[in-house]
Amino acid sequence: MSTETAIRARGIRKSYGDLEVLRGVDLDVASGSIVALLGSNGAGKTTLVRILSTLLTADEGTATVHGFDVGTAPADVRRSISLTGQFAAVDEMLTGRENLVLVARLRHLRTPGAIADDLLARFSLTDAGPRRAATYSGGMRRRLDIAMSLIGDPPVIFLDEPTTGLDPQARIEVWDAVKDLARGGTTVLLTTQYLDEAEQLADRIAILHRGTIVQHGTLAELKRLLPPTEVVHVEKQPTLEEVFLSLVGPVPHHEESS
Repeated sequence: MSTETAIRARGIRKSYGDLEVLRGVDLDVASGSIVALLGSNGAGKTTLVRILSTLLTADEGTATVHGFDVGTAPADVRRSISLTGQFAAVDEMLTGRENLVLVARLRHLRTPGAIADDLLARFSLTDAGPRRAATYSGGMRRRLDIAMSLIGDPPVIFLDEPTTGLDPQARIEVWDAVKDLARGGTTVLLTTQYLDEAEQLADRIAILHRGTIVQHGTLAELKRLLPPTEVVHVEKQPTLEEVFLSLVGPVPHHEESS
């Protein structure tokens, strides 16, 4: 894994009227790593991703993505990234292959058919390629969505709640696809409210709570924040859920969406 920094944010603040969504966020993501931005609904995860992907402007603070400043070089940032939102953006009237070919043509790439075939194989969708996307399962549709976002080989990809609404098997399929991205050298910033997802995927975890990152580190480092629970013959390490709740407390059910 590279030690270069692919994403760097310092002092990011964002408010909507009297509602302060981000309150001075600092974040570093190493090239080729997966970092999970973990937080409950309303923590500010999506707002931060939108700022880093140039869809929103921060009120204060600075950020760079792939070496480009999001404020002064937004076009360079956009050429360096791909953003996959919470819901798959595939055209269900087209086949899986046609979706990929369309995006490759929109990006003015040569050999769009070859690019599509390569991505279908990479995401285990070759057999499904000739079928309309409307016939795909949730996990297949999500994998196709991620494959579409990789056309043009962006070095940085933002995944905003990539497994929302998926069943357990589909979630595992998406997790495998994300792991493959990092193995191929892609930098992944993943937002999630699922603790097991952060445990499964992330090299490092940043816990965002009420607009600030209250703790960050590897899973092992976060677990060391709580002492192990000793029993007669077994030492139980704290779970990520226990660490998360100790840092942010119980999550009210009425908090707004991130």
